[in-house]
Amino acid sequence: MNDNHVIDEATALLAHAKKQHKPTPLPKVQIGILLLFHLCEPITGQSISPYINQLISELDITGGDERKVGYYAGLIQSLFYLTEAIMVMQWSRLSDRVGRKPVLLIGLVGTSISILLFGLSQSRLQLTHLQSMSLKCVRRTGVMKSAIGELTDSSNRAQGFSFMPIMGATGAALGPLVGGTFSRPHERFPQVFGGQFWRDYPYFLPCLVTSGYAGVSFIIGLLFLKETVPKRIRDRRRSSSVSRSVTPVNGSSVLSHDGPLPLRELLVYPVIISISNYMALAFLGIMLGALLPLFLAMPIHIGYVIGSYGACTGTFQALFFPRIVRRFGERRTFLRGISSFMPIFLLFPVMSSVAQRTGVNLVVWLCIVVLVSLMTIVDMAFGCIFIYVTASSPNRHSLGATNGLSQMGVSFVRAVGPALATSLFSFSVEKNMLGGYAVYAVLFCISCLTIFLAVLLPEKVWEEI
Repeated sequence: MNDNHVIDEATALLAHAKKQHKPTPLPKVQIGILLLFHLCEPITGQSISPYINQLISELDITGGDERKVGYYAGLIQSLFYLTEAIMVMQWSRLSDRVGRKPVLLIGLVGTSISILLFGLSQSRLQLTHLQSMSLKCVRRTGVMKSAIGELTDSSNRAQGFSFMPIMGATGAALGPLVGGTFSRPHERFPQVFGGQFWRDYPYFLPCLVTSGYAGVSFIIGLLFLKETVPKRIRDRRRSSSVSRSVTPVNGSSVLSHDGPLPLRELLVYPVIISISNYMALAFLGIMLGALLPLFLAMPIHIGYVIGSYGACTGTFQALFFPRIVRRFGERRTFLRGISSFMPIFLLFPVMSSVAQRTGVNLVVWLCIVVLVSLMTIVDMAFGCIFIYVTASSPNRHSLGATNGLSQMGVSFVRAVGPALATSLFSFSVEKNMLGGYAVYAVLFCISCLTIFLAVLLPEKVWEEI
């Protein structure tokens, strides 16, 4: 490479980054603020789960038919991924032009207001509208990934992204805790919340707590979060014009732009391969998450398993993920992670057969230990694919759009995955296909197919090629 080559902000994202032996120190304060923002998403999404069924029943949304409670609860919960799929690309592209900070802060304000109004809902229309509004505001995952990508480089990006799954697991645990602890406070804490307001709106307090967290996060971000897209670049993007010269980008030829690329020109080979692998990984992950409660309800307590999994993956990601990536590289780590789905789906029928014949004995619990360990390895694949997606952006101006496009695709498969997994499970059991284990055979085959897609990823991430 010519050392005199000029590199500016229009150059392909980190295309000329040199391999560093010593990782660059993370900007801990800025990463920490973004993680606070990220924690808001699972807390908001999961805080309604302990009381949503009871809220629907009390509002008489079902017309007295209790069998429809699950349907309406599922309808409200399904808005999560559907709304994200519709909105995330728009917000991400906007952040490329106006900056990451204003988009993230607008999201926190909208979340704080909408979740408060959700606690005051008195009809089905209000519930669905406000839940949708809340999710339109809160889903900023693509923007946050873009900001972390801009705050890190190839030497410390694995460490920066390793904290996102930890915050997701933490929020998923804290959300139901908030919802369950503070719902119906007039019954739990009558000395403090004995007034008529709390009787009329028994689920307002958990919404108030969640809204308060979003509000505090907004203040912290407003005061201390630094914009990762410099003002001169934002001004240049807003007034940019398209140059008609053709420039090679990551092995593909695209038109050179002074601003974010149009969607059609964003679909270059590195972006397509990275996002396709992310979608395959997310599809298998969401289907596993949907099957786990159904399977473990058969006779093993799911709480122990999910709790131990959360603790294991959080500790492992924080302590070992960056070291493993530095030692083996992103591609090998990703391949190990996504290939772990194959033994995971094979373990389900093994555990079920042993439990049916001899009960839940030591062999079953050893299989569960192996299952939790394999799920922890799978989580490493998410950190790796975040790195690939970030590095695949054709230029610095399109980083937000690239992450938004990836999150949109993942949201669609996550919206379809649970229904598909539970339907396959029910069909396998009802028709006794392969002894009721056909669903695991199908998912094992899908897991095998994803390997052919994973090997298309380069040995080094796109920025280092």
